[in-house]
Amino acid sequence: MKFLFDLFPVILFFIAYRLGLSHQEAAHALALQYMGGLIAGGNITAEQAPIMLATAVGIVATVLQIGYLIVRGRKVDGMLWLSLAVIAVMGGATIYFHDENFMKWKPTILYWAFALALLVAQVGFGKNLMRKGMESQIKLPDAVWERLGYAWIAFMAAMGVLNWVMAFVVFKGNTPAWVNFKMFGATGLFFAFVVIQTLMLSKHMQEPEDAA
Repeated sequence: MKFLFDLFPVILFFIAYRLGLSHQEAAHALALQYMGGLIAGGNITAEQAPIMLATAVGIVATVLQIGYLIVRGRKVDGMLWLSLAVIAVMGGATIYFHDENFMKWKPTILYWAFALALLVAQVGFGKNLMRKGMESQIKLPDAVWERLGYAWIAFMAAMGVLNWVMAFVVFKGNTPAWVNFKMFGATGLFFAFVVIQTLMLSKHMQEPEDAA
């Protein structure tokens, strides 16, 4: 369930984009009606409308995601606040300048921001954020926690590079293909990484100490 909850904005972004792509005239009219005041010059082309609408949906979905946690009295993870900040800035720039390149940069910036936050916390302050977030669920030796932290730093950094390559090299000028990669390729890599990580950690997991 948490995996799907974390993917909520990405899923809605994908659905909104595909619907907009399938119904460009309706998407164009909708974008002009509700977003015209947010767009530089007040006008966009029909081809630009799907990514504009999908970007707006992604921003709103992230806000709703945080709002849901607050209403339920749950803690909002710092990474989720960071995600909101990045999508608000890059998504807002995408809408205002009607330039999809800002939104294509958004995952890379977010991945690198996550990697930097993990690195600074672990190396600069001696705080393993992965351990902090997962220790209540699993018990691992200190050395394994340290390796896990560095593994996530490396993975996030690599994902940032991969998104840039896919967006601006492999699928340059092909936004639908990049959106598909964002939804299925990147998500699949995250899922595979988590599964492999779980299998590797299982042999190091420690039994919780019995309460005295």
